[in-house]
Amino acid sequence: MYDSKENTQGGIIVDYLDRLSRFVVDTSCDDLSEEAIMAVRNVTLDTVGAIIAGSHESENADFAQIMSKRSGPGTATILGHGLTAEPMMATLVNSTAGVALEMDEGNRFGGGHPAIHTLPGALAVAEEMGASGRSFIEAVLVGYEVESRIGGATKARDNVHSHGHWGAVGTAAAVAKLRGHSANDVRSIINLAASMSPANTWTTAFKGATIRNLYPGRSGFHGILADHLHACGFTGLDDAPSDVFGTIIGESFDTDAVVNGLGGEYRIQQNYFKLHACCRYNHPVLDAVMQATASSDFQTDEVEAVDVSVPSMLQGMLGEYPENMLAAKFNVPYAVAAALVHRRTDITVFRPQVIGEQDVRSIADRVNVSIDPTLAMSGAIPLTTATIRLKDGQRLSAETRLVRGDYGNRIPQDELVEKFSFLTGEILGHVCAEDVISAVSDLENLNDIRALTEILG
Repeated sequence: MYDSKENTQGGIIVDYLDRLSRFVVDTSCDDLSEEAIMAVRNVTLDTVGAIIAGSHESENADFAQIMSKRSGPGTATILGHGLTAEPMMATLVNSTAGVALEMDEGNRFGGGHPAIHTLPGALAVAEEMGASGRSFIEAVLVGYEVESRIGGATKARDNVHSHGHWGAVGTAAAVAKLRGHSANDVRSIINLAASMSPANTWTTAFKGATIRNLYPGRSGFHGILADHLHACGFTGLDDAPSDVFGTIIGESFDTDAVVNGLGGEYRIQQNYFKLHACCRYNHPVLDAVMQATASSDFQTDEVEAVDVSVPSMLQGMLGEYPENMLAAKFNVPYAVAAALVHRRTDITVFRPQVIGEQDVRSIADRVNVSIDPTLAMSGAIPLTTATIRLKDGQRLSAETRLVRGDYGNRIPQDELVEKFSFLTGEILGHVCAEDVISAVSDLENLNDIRALTEILG
């Protein structure tokens, strides 16, 4: 376990970045528990699934073609297309595709969605290097840890999106691990990456502007670029995270928080997996709604109103009825209405044809969302409640604290595999999807990560 306080070693002051960089260097697959390795396997399968599922959205398919044609040498796979590109370009495309359907995992302890920002870059560089599965596991684990901790230490400004900002440092740490850099070099590369962190707002998500999906792609691109810049001799600030995340992207940056508990249970073991195809802020509400309706067979025209109480909420998620898929995924009334009408919350109910359904629009108009800060004080994890009021006077109510799929409320392994198969089956085909599942389940024994990437195209 790493002490959070600054101290000296041999007369040299050691700060949080030194400790973080030393953690990157010292982490070895030989020392990881089976639980930690399993966490990396699960996150890999889930993230690859999200990328492949989003890869065939029209804008992402065109983007893949353009980047492949304009890139060389093609040493990294663009997932879902049978194309290759230079690793920075492949990362840009893959990370972008991975958030298109809002099925990528995340971490409530910090960093927003670390895997989609870190894993694509690690995979692209590992593929180019022909790195082993064990080396890939190490890279993903440390990159995820660095991003989550840097993100968790940042008190973000109000309109700062959870995508993009910390991804560059996470990818940089993962790539530095793959390259076998020293702790001093890791620190330099993290600093270079931090100073290239993009500034991204929530507004694009609320309005449904798909430029928002480029946020993690750009950060992964910059994370790999940081390693190249270091090799060229470029220099960064001595403490770029404090500068960027403490004064521009965030209102403050807590350096002690970055390393508190470092060396204990890894952040990748504390993640959540998405079971609803929309923004995480919807999930407690949807869990409550689905629970409330599970044993009832009412028709949508019997619904008088839906009352939802949440401890907090982004105001942009309570806006007007969405006009497109991305905006629908960031709209609480729509998500609740679609769940009630179709009794499901997967990617199918956020498509344009469902958004255009009059039944869904009608229910959305009757969803009342109240923000009750006292719910945040009702326990260690805030409470969310939902009540469906029927015209005959019935009230169907439920509440939730810890969303299914989250750390502390895990889903069975076969449910995670089913999610992957559902998302990728039509694109990869059943046989290929099963091959991917098999390869990921044996990740630590792969002599060359290309045994996995060659079946992801």
